[in-house]
Amino acid sequence: MPLNAPGVLAHQGGWDEMILVALPVILFAVLLRIANARADRLATDERQSSSPTDPPPEGTE
Repeated sequence: MPLNAPGVLAHQGGWDEMILVALPVILFAVLLRIANARADRLATDERQSSSPTDPPPEGTE
């Protein structure tokens, strides 16, 4: 089989295995960062929208 065959990807010096491991890890890290930023933004909005004079929610007394 010639070296430039389109079906051959494995064992190209290790770079292909590194990509197969690194891409899911990077994707997970990016998604986690997006989720954390969204959660922080929602928490900040929640704190700003509630005033200290509001009565406590029912069932917390």
